[in-house]
Amino acid sequence: MTDSAFAHDRIALATETDAFERDIIEGLSRRQKTIPSRYFYDDAGSELFEKITELSEYYPTRVETSILLRHAAEITDGIADDGILVELGSGSSSKTEILLDAAPCLAAYVAIDVSPGALAEAALRIRTRYPTLEVRPVHSDFMQSIPVPHDLARHRKLGFFPGSTIGNFEHDQAVKFLNDLRHAFSNGDRLIIGTDMIKDEDVLLRAYDDSAGVTAAFNLNLLARINQTYGRTFDLDTFRHRAVFNRDRARIEMHLVSTEAQVIRFRGHIFRFDRGETIHTESSHKYTLESFRELARRAGWHPRSTWTDDKALFSVHELVIG
Repeated sequence: MTDSAFAHDRIALATETDAFERDIIEGLSRRQKTIPSRYFYDDAGSELFEKITELSEYYPTRVETSILLRHAAEITDGIADDGILVELGSGSSSKTEILLDAAPCLAAYVAIDVSPGALAEAALRIRTRYPTLEVRPVHSDFMQSIPVPHDLARHRKLGFFPGSTIGNFEHDQAVKFLNDLRHAFSNGDRLIIGTDMIKDEDVLLRAYDDSAGVTAAFNLNLLARINQTYGRTFDLDTFRHRAVFNRDRARIEMHLVSTEAQVIRFRGHIFRFDRGETIHTESSHKYTLESFRELARRAGWHPRSTWTDDKALFSVHELVIG
């Protein structure tokens, strides 16, 4: 690594740490305390999430993968010989290989993720399996910017946003994100995006509060990350995981519940918790087919094709610009 690259990485890390600190202070100052879910995904959080995707209760990964396998040829049909695949929140890039296998003509694969460890591991695996494919890992929070490498910006792009991550956004945030993505792409470019569907409440709750406690560990790791970054702040033994279904907003909510009255001191600020008070750490919105299509239209995208499984648990949408 050059001196300039090392300096750039240190500046980027400092900027991320400052933003994390600001978001913690702002979130814990609210009446309903909250910490943004994007901070789940440090290296430990990304590893825990990969374990979640393997759980029997957690259907989204398994079902979305089956949809992609069944319809990969349709999804990748029409990709130009010099087209590029741009994945947002690539994580392990396990689903990506389904599209890469179906589109050998791709010129490049751009993987954008906030976790440098997961990004590096995925890039190495993809390069090994597809030695002729140009792989461009981009360490970035795509909520802040969507950095397509400049020398690839003019290529026809197929965006890939699996996992129903769009469900973590409030509806207005989702519209803004999709609108920003539309401006980062060009007319004729497409987006393949996964959305979780409204279904039986018990099925949803089991998916977000598994019997093995992996999701609980994933949720609590957010506090562990704060302790690791800023020094001991939270006693993890005084918080527990809770998942609830908010029917009015059609979303699963994850919370960390304070099991006792306590005072948290963080960077010169004091935050008081009553027993039973919660930190809201994630919302996962569920959609019908039409409610998501309408959201996409609000952001300027044109819904084209939609694929679902036989039980209508999950859906994959094709959106087009222009």
